[in-house]
Amino acid sequence: MIFKLLLIWKNFYRTCLYDICSMLTKKQKNLLLFINKKLRSSGVSPSYEEMKESLNLKSKSGIHRLISALEERGFIRRLAHKARALEVIKLPETASANDIYNSFSPSVIKGGLDKENQKNIDMEIPVLGKIAAGTPVEAIQNEVSRIPLPNNLEKNGEYFGLKVQGDSMIDAGISEGDTVIVKKTNTADNGKIVVALIDDHEAMLKRIRRKGKTIALESANKNYETKIFGPDRVKVQGVLVSLYRNF
Repeated sequence: MIFKLLLIWKNFYRTCLYDICSMLTKKQKNLLLFINKKLRSSGVSPSYEEMKESLNLKSKSGIHRLISALEERGFIRRLAHKARALEVIKLPETASANDIYNSFSPSVIKGGLDKENQKNIDMEIPVLGKIAAGTPVEAIQNEVSRIPLPNNLEKNGEYFGLKVQGDSMIDAGISEGDTVIVKKTNTADNGKIVVALIDDHEAMLKRIRRKGKTIALESANKNYETKIFGPDRVKVQGVLVSLYRNF
């Protein structure tokens, strides 16, 4: 009986110790989400200087300590023989829906096609002018050019491209001058980045959220406020799936 009690206590102690070690401080969590966001948007780990600025720290020594703590707790892994190379293994269970949505960014395809890539192109899509990631512009225009559909996208959908104008989605990894690739649909889940047509007149690239009888179109830039509309004023034209960027 005593042996069973000791065994139960030992297992309980191990569980509690594991839970405590897995908990993150606010700075550790913010750094982890920043690293994850940077990796998703560019495929490259942020520099220590970028990490320092994102957390508003005065020295890089604090970043070293945070990185070590995240590694010890199993949230990240340093990749050997590569400078600045980090891999996010998991995100904290306490991350909110906003944390996950706001760390999302579409896959980026480098602009320009070499001969090897051209061999793999079997489908092109139209670019229909500009889309506002900021102040609304006129609704989607006529075809102005064509671009190849990335090989990693399903070919059973209908797609179109739009040139981004403005910086209101920059924190989602979408910059002015990028060409976003959109899959046509008239529905979208909450938190998705969509092409939204307002009053059948103006088109915007925003993150959509529905609550009751209202629709919120959110920017990914703190300098822009969320726009609220009635359900009859907003039509979803498509969902963002990828983008091209010229480097």
